[in-house]
Amino acid sequence: MTVRWSNWAGTEHSSPEIAIAPRNPDQVRLAVHRALETGRTVKPIGASHSFTAIGATDGIRIDMSRMRGLVSADRTRGRVTLWGGTHLWELPPILEPLGLALPNMGDIDRQTVTGATQTGTHGTGLALGGLATGVVGAEIVTGAGELLRVDEEHHPELLPAVALGLGALGVVVTVTLQCVPRYLLQAEEAPARVDEVLDGFADRSRAADHFEFYWFPHTTGARTKTNTRLPLEHGAEPLSRVARFVDEELANNVAFGACTAIGSALPAATPGINRFIETLSSRRRYIDESHRVYVTHRRVRFREMEYSVPLEAVPDAIRELRTMIERRGHRVSFPIEVRSAAADPLLLSTAHGRASGYIAVHRYRRDRDREYFRDAEAILAAHDGRPHWGKMHTQDAESLRGRYPEFDRFLGVRDRLDPDRVFANPYLTRVLGE
Repeated sequence: MTVRWSNWAGTEHSSPEIAIAPRNPDQVRLAVHRALETGRTVKPIGASHSFTAIGATDGIRIDMSRMRGLVSADRTRGRVTLWGGTHLWELPPILEPLGLALPNMGDIDRQTVTGATQTGTHGTGLALGGLATGVVGAEIVTGAGELLRVDEEHHPELLPAVALGLGALGVVVTVTLQCVPRYLLQAEEAPARVDEVLDGFADRSRAADHFEFYWFPHTTGARTKTNTRLPLEHGAEPLSRVARFVDEELANNVAFGACTAIGSALPAATPGINRFIETLSSRRRYIDESHRVYVTHRRVRFREMEYSVPLEAVPDAIRELRTMIERRGHRVSFPIEVRSAAADPLLLSTAHGRASGYIAVHRYRRDRDREYFRDAEAILAAHDGRPHWGKMHTQDAESLRGRYPEFDRFLGVRDRLDPDRVFANPYLTRVLGE
């Protein structure tokens, strides 16, 4: 019996022939062997939070929800090994008793740890890499149905590929993460003129532990967020429950959801709505555990495209996006989000070999306009942009090879670990080739 699958945003769908929920690596191995024997393909599924069809399959779907939680911890080295289906939101209760935390996080924690690392999920901070840079080991079931350990002592040459492997190299059944001692973040949020933020973006990114900003199209203002890392001894000054509820639930979900719905039904109203939202932007400061500052709970569903560009290209790219939006008459209710990350050595990391700025454009899921992403992608790609692997884009293997110096090296690892392409699907065929 087929089981219908769709991702969180409702942008992708598939109908696997078989869906299984293994409890251990041996059951994953059996699924891969069955696929090889019957000519099917296999794809593991976590939270389905990617906006692309990277997890779609019409073959065997492996539901990782029964392989969750802590496998082991090495307090001396600050490392934890987790089952591959563990969600990011499940990590604080696991890590806090160990005195540990993730070095960085994005603003959404619904993903599984393997889904987040395999697609290159990241936060912001020019001295910090994406989540996959914290992967120091993994156990994967290869395309031959073998359980393979990859770390500093076992096949270390494979780690730069396996840590961020797009699900193309195997089923990641456990992942070992390098953590850091628990810490606090001091969050400072403030309105600013967008042109001033753009002029100082690189300097502010270098000066702060974490810096990001949001710009609502059709306005002249931006909202900045600067997070400073503090030791636990400093003491927390968290938002009150009422303040957090008003900001995260009423403002970010209820009110914003209503505004985007109105803008979708009446696009001409969008610029005025955005300018009204801009007038409500205020300053606030608070200190809390790192994960409580990083993560924002989002219930308004959307579609997203995000590109990494060289850090210094961010101001020009944003200004070109602004000009394009007005020239083309797009009505965009969602803000453009801008972050940064350190260069890293992972073969298919969007920050491979260069300090990077990240520019994310969004659309409310019910918006009828399909041209905004196309126009935005043309601008971002022209700045030597690399698309986020889990977010919408139209690049293919031919165009991506020129953007990744180690692209063919990754393909060599794929040939070694999955020569029969048991983990292939149309998305991977498009971005990696046959």
